[in-house]
Amino acid sequence: MTNFSAERLWETDRALPQQVQIGVNINMLDIGERSDGTLEAPFVFTVSFTPPIAQISIKGKAKISGDSEDTRRIVEEHNAKKPPPPQLIQAVSNAAIADAILLSRSLNIPPPLPPIPQPQAQQSTQKRPDSRYTA
Repeated sequence: MTNFSAERLWETDRALPQQVQIGVNINMLDIGERSDGTLEAPFVFTVSFTPPIAQISIKGKAKISGDSEDTRRIVEEHNAKKPPPPQLIQAVSNAAIADAILLSRSLNIPPPLPPIPQPQAQQSTQKRPDSRYTA
């Protein structure tokens, strides 16, 4: 990571809204070759809130290593305006989201986490045997 920016826009003496929508965006700016045979991909990771309670921006450079055929393919696909490999997006997201959570804690705002699914009542297709005891 090369730059962190976080700002709370909501007054600290006002209670946060009950419903807050959180949007996360990752922009891979470029993918370039380095002299050591690896690739470098600068990125910007942003978190936005609706209503506008805060904003978080994280910039960095992902280092990509692998065999020469894989790195060549990644560069060719980037030059052909294809999206970056999902593994690269996932790696950048995992690293940046951890920092965004720490920043959100410092600002006392909701963390940019996906909602936790509510457990659904399990509907069993098997009938339980009736247990009847007679004495």
